[in-house]
Amino acid sequence: MNVEFVRKRLHDRFTPFAVRLSDGRKFDVPHLDFIAVGKHAVVVIDADGYPVNIDPLHIVSLDDLPAAAAQN
Repeated sequence: MNVEFVRKRLHDRFTPFAVRLSDGRKFDVPHLDFIAVGKHAVVVIDADGYPVNIDPLHIVSLDDLPAAAAQN
């Protein structure tokens, strides 16, 4: 996935979403503080509070989180 698409998702009226990867993993992004986008990498803070470096080529989709899941 193009990092510009991820940036657009972050800056166009942010709503919580999940980053889905080609290996099946999913990382929730409940707030802007949980993600950083660079030129060649995306970093997401996982549920345990650790950073996960992601190559944008492995991002399959950015899926909206249900309202109830986004609040947890």
